[in-house]
Amino acid sequence: MALAPEASRLGQRVAISTAGERAEAFVPPPLPPAPPVKMDRLYRQLERANRAIGRLDGVTSILPDTPLFLYMYVRKEALLSSQIEGTQSSLSDLLLFESEEAPGVPLDDVQEVSNYVAAMNHGLDRIREGFPLSLRLIREIHAILLEKGRGSTKQPGEFRRSQNWIGGTRPGNALFVPPPPEHVLDLMSDLEAFIHSDTPEMPTLIKAGLVHVQFETIHPFLDGNGRLGRLLITFLLCTQGILKEPILYLSLYFKTHRRQYYDLLQQVRENGDWETWLEFFLDGIAETSLQASEAAREILALFEADRHRIEDLGRPAASALRVHQLLQQKPIIGIPAAAQRLSISPPTIAKSIQHLEDLGVVREVTGKQRGRMYVYSDYLSILSRGTEPLR
Repeated sequence: MALAPEASRLGQRVAISTAGERAEAFVPPPLPPAPPVKMDRLYRQLERANRAIGRLDGVTSILPDTPLFLYMYVRKEALLSSQIEGTQSSLSDLLLFESEEAPGVPLDDVQEVSNYVAAMNHGLDRIREGFPLSLRLIREIHAILLEKGRGSTKQPGEFRRSQNWIGGTRPGNALFVPPPPEHVLDLMSDLEAFIHSDTPEMPTLIKAGLVHVQFETIHPFLDGNGRLGRLLITFLLCTQGILKEPILYLSLYFKTHRRQYYDLLQQVRENGDWETWLEFFLDGIAETSLQASEAAREILALFEADRHRIEDLGRPAASALRVHQLLQQKPIIGIPAAAQRLSISPPTIAKSIQHLEDLGVVREVTGKQRGRMYVYSDYLSILSRGTEPLR
């Protein structure tokens, strides 16, 4: 139960009438919280999170091919964030889809993940160009997120003009009813102003945690709010210089602790309890940063060990090493595509893949005689940790 001084942190309940019934919607107060966040409760977690994220940022400087790691991390985050919303695709499904092969789940599921990859890359490109993290950019990202597939009828790139709700079959029995549509633009403008406000007394990680909850509470779009709200965390850390490269994504942590995640968002709305949410958020930053650092080191060690084994092949090593390098960028490949990418004849590629199969570096995944696909098993195994679809 929140203490009395937190009462000014509570938003307004406003009566709405929709679908023939009356209900109450919630309008949050603007950020920052008043009274201010009790930082003395958070210093230990904040220090641990800053240390872990600094170590992760250092790992990116020793990676031999940072774009390669980003390519795969972006896909892992897209997959995890989409799984929280109910998609059933795996990392292999996404990579097969991108190779124009048939994935093992409904096409709409993989299309949603693919949209997320495109939306994330668009946002990152714009930020690298110096474009501010603004309402315009948020709408651009949303338009790409919902461009194709199930969300394409839900006003991509436009703030909602009708009431939405979370949980339940209608506003009257919903778990949470976000602000009425006529409040959305003002609330989002206030959030944009907070993002760009000069707050030297507020650490960036705290600011990111506040922004995420406020965005999810406003729920400004008809669809895609959860995915876009999780993207905002990474975009904010990049624009504020906390991360040089966008290699931190919290969706695995939120997926693993999803009940607690949703409960804590609701506690902020009902009780003004920002501190408990921020403790959870900072723990997630630290845990995710450490996992990402360890995975990066494991992948580096794997590439190095496999390279040494391939070099021991003797004469066939030259072309096999080139295939191995391609597999680091595309962990699932077919012979024709590899031949085209590397400008090496298909028979030579086939022999190289056979050598890699004999070494246990790749395995065939289709079981077919024609159109065979080969996966870099150990690499995909490291990347896929935690990406099993929710059932």
